[in-house]
Amino acid sequence: MLRIAALTCLSVLFLSALPGASGSPPNLLAQADAAFSERFEPARMEEAISYYEEALSIVPVQSEGFVLDRLAQCCYEMTTFSPGNTPDDKDLFEKGKEYGLRSLRLNPDFARLEEKDFVEAVGYITDPAALLWTANNWGALFNYDPLLGMIDVGKVKALYERGIEIAEDYWGGSFHNALGAMLVTLPSFLGGSVEEGRSHLERAIEISPDYLENHVVYAQYWGFTYDLFGKASGIRDRELIERELDFVLSAQIGDWPFWNREAKKEAEALLKAKEGFEDEG
Repeated sequence: MLRIAALTCLSVLFLSALPGASGSPPNLLAQADAAFSERFEPARMEEAISYYEEALSIVPVQSEGFVLDRLAQCCYEMTTFSPGNTPDDKDLFEKGKEYGLRSLRLNPDFARLEEKDFVEAVGYITDPAALLWTANNWGALFNYDPLLGMIDVGKVKALYERGIEIAEDYWGGSFHNALGAMLVTLPSFLGGSVEEGRSHLERAIEISPDYLENHVVYAQYWGFTYDLFGKASGIRDRELIERELDFVLSAQIGDWPFWNREAKKEAEALLKAKEGFEDEG
């Protein structure tokens, strides 16, 4: 890993030393992609965002969607380095949502129908990255404004459902784990369904068992119970929590260097949460 990182840095230095290379779209994207691959380090995540933002104003039209999608993703992922629900996190989620919507609006049919019929507009989208990261950022904002959640939850749900239609295996089955978590925690009058949610959580694991976040989300949203406001209120299945999280903690990082590291951190936090509920009992 150190050797690869060193070679990447050397190649970036070489490219930026070339006459006329600095600030060119290929050079910026190469630097952005190199930082993106190592974004589990906060400094590299910041560099990735900076490079992609710089590239956004000069890339050709055919690359604009890719850059917007990466920015939406990085804004969402950047929040994992904080303790959670901070004002800075909210700013990142808002930026990520806007980058995602800009990517969706590159589709002229979506742009034409967005205000009139959002669900119909989403039906024209074939870019899974734009769907997932827009929905993830938008949904995360509901933690700061529950009223916004009640108004817009159907739109976020439509984004996840469209993602399942066109690419259910995208990003390790993340459309399924995100929709499953949403359905488990939503009250029925907002479209929630515990059993339907569980089927999505289990489908995500079937699609990509090595994407450890799927196991964490299953343990979190099926292992625990939730109140009407989406706050964990108790334990539903202690054995499932322990089984899924023990699997995560003993697994290799594998092919998901950012999210599998994050999953291990989340697994440790959930085990502590389980112990807290048990102590209360």
